[in-house]
Amino acid sequence: MEQRLNVHQKGQAAMKAIYGLAIYLAKSPVEESLLHLIEFRVSQINGCAFCLDMHSKDLRAEGETEQRLYLLSAWREAPFYTERERAALAWAEALTKVTEGPVSDEIYKEASNQFSEQELIDLTMAIITINSYNRLNIAFPAPVGGYQPGAYKVQA
Repeated sequence: MEQRLNVHQKGQAAMKAIYGLAIYLAKSPVEESLLHLIEFRVSQINGCAFCLDMHSKDLRAEGETEQRLYLLSAWREAPFYTERERAALAWAEALTKVTEGPVSDEIYKEASNQFSEQELIDLTMAIITINSYNRLNIAFPAPVGGYQPGAYKVQA
């Protein structure tokens, strides 16, 4: 798909707000590898090709296995994810698939058993952030395939 406009160039003032979330999340106590896994899963749900390319490359560069990436969309049936990751993935899906209604008490309980209140807030902000980036890239598609691992890494 041809890029309609470069929102990062033309919308710099507006993009500062979302960049601020990335700066905040770089200091989060939630593991960076888990945040990237969540970003990849949410991007799968939303069908954001640019983000899938980016996060798969970042995850692989950080040592994530291909097997875990290949099976991420079937994480409930795959034995490769920790209980903490499963709680985060369920939380991310519930917050992304908003047409399915509020987050269930069961999903909240699992997430709150695995994450401190601050971590749960940060995890929620990470999910909101990637959903926002997905929507921007779906509205104004960026060229896919040329991303280099770590190109958008924010320093804490």
